[in-house]
Amino acid sequence: MNGGALVAEVLKRRGVPYLFTLCGGHISPILVECKRRGIRVVDTRHEVNAVFAADAVARMTGMPGVAAVTAGPGITNTITAIKNAQMAQSPLILLGGATATVLRGRGSLQDIDQLALMRPHVKWMAACKRVKDLVPALETAFEMATSGVPGPVFVECPVDLLYDADTVKSWYLVKSAAGKQASLQDRVVERYLKWHTGRLFAGVPADPFSEPLPAEVPQPPAGLVQKACARLAKAERPVLVIGSGALQCPQEAADIAAAVEKLGIPTYLSGTARGLLGSGHTLQLRHGRRNALKKADLVVLAGVPCDFRLDYGKHISRRTFLVAANRSYADLTLNRSPDLAVYADPGRLLQAMCAVPPDATRWAGWLTELRAADADRDTQIEADAAQPADQYCNPLAVCRQLEALLPDDSVLVADGGDFVATASYIVRPRRRLSWLDPGVFGTLGVGGGFAIGAQCVRPQAQVWIVYGDGSVGYSLAEFDTYVRHKLPVIALVGVDGSWMQIAREQVEVLGDSCGTDLLRTSYHKAAEGLGGVGFEVTDPGQLPEVFAKAQEASRSGRPVLINAQIGRTLFRKGSISI
Repeated sequence: MNGGALVAEVLKRRGVPYLFTLCGGHISPILVECKRRGIRVVDTRHEVNAVFAADAVARMTGMPGVAAVTAGPGITNTITAIKNAQMAQSPLILLGGATATVLRGRGSLQDIDQLALMRPHVKWMAACKRVKDLVPALETAFEMATSGVPGPVFVECPVDLLYDADTVKSWYLVKSAAGKQASLQDRVVERYLKWHTGRLFAGVPADPFSEPLPAEVPQPPAGLVQKACARLAKAERPVLVIGSGALQCPQEAADIAAAVEKLGIPTYLSGTARGLLGSGHTLQLRHGRRNALKKADLVVLAGVPCDFRLDYGKHISRRTFLVAANRSYADLTLNRSPDLAVYADPGRLLQAMCAVPPDATRWAGWLTELRAADADRDTQIEADAAQPADQYCNPLAVCRQLEALLPDDSVLVADGGDFVATASYIVRPRRRLSWLDPGVFGTLGVGGGFAIGAQCVRPQAQVWIVYGDGSVGYSLAEFDTYVRHKLPVIALVGVDGSWMQIAREQVEVLGDSCGTDLLRTSYHKAAEGLGGVGFEVTDPGQLPEVFAKAQEASRSGRPVLINAQIGRTLFRKGSISI
């Protein structure tokens, strides 16, 4: 096997179904050998989207997503997605091409210090120097990506390790002069190159592969589980907040959901945990979380740090007993020390706590109070959605139309600011592992790549990207990828001609919209030019028909973009986060 085949064989043995990439000469053998082994190679139009796609696979399956990119700018183009994965604690593996080992530091094409660039953004990394390094480095990468606090890892694979020995020797051993005409320097160089190439390919075992080790998932100590249960048994106003950190074993999502049902605690979901209980579970609450946390006598944070999303812990009263569980000690104690800190997997804590279910009748009145507040807010949103918005569609009405027709087998990808945040108040994921958003980094531009990964994982599902007209600019070209790889994604773009989440506050405070103005661009025509189907909506009366046509086109195998012209509202005034 050449080095590319060794890499591909590790991926196959680890059950990797997809490799996301943008081609480059440094990595070509990896792509070809993966295809030969039945691994689906999905090439994107920007390296960042290859990594976003791998991230989506990781979040939905628990298996590390894998991306391969070429050297130099191929690597630098991934940094935003790698950092997003690090902060979201997504297990993924980035394979990076590199210049030939003998040319490093000599000014060859795309040769930079990639390790220095990657070091702050990955959990672990390795630079392979010989062919025999490839398999152990990649096998270690799989263990490191998933164990403890999951995260991205990087393996650098120089180009001369990936091709077969004869090809590499043909590169290196061309004599600079013939026979007696060769200078002493030429002969020294020739001898060195022979030694170097021999060393590159030496020492590869006949069977270099090993069996995978199970990921190390930190278990909650029994004593802490008992203490958490004892506190819950005394509570009268408990609140459970579940975040992405509780779904780091996605294959256990059904068991986690069953545990939440047995515990019977009023529950708020965020991040990847959205959809954990379906779309309308009686325990799930969607509005008024801040007020609920202020009134609660017990708060359980499962995979949720006290960062800006909880106002750095200020949403929770100091009189409230706080139980927090997290695999990350830094996140566990961020801004506020819990009264009971469980340094373990949050999903496993919830499963352990339900072994002896509490008497949920203690807080039945509390749940009724929270549900009434939820219903009041939904009624207000419904009234707001009925109001006209300039000469265009009310964004709330657009989101309500999506909520009305979203099928049970669907995935929602959130990529944007104001319009997407508006949608989060209204549109409900229908099932577990069906919501993808950037996470704590708040990255715009995840949509195209996340949708690619989601549609690969669930090919029969209806995958929707909810875009703002700012964020769609980051990955609109991936419609070409959807067409080539037969991924019938539906993109819904809320077009208000503005970076509205910023503009709303900037104009009020500074009196100037500088840098926030966009055009009401015909993004649907761009999608058509890339091979997809495009629709435009300018009047709310068009919404049912256009959405139905979009779904029909998607079911026929074609990607779709709906350009929804929306008016400007004050629905989210004052909601900007810093």
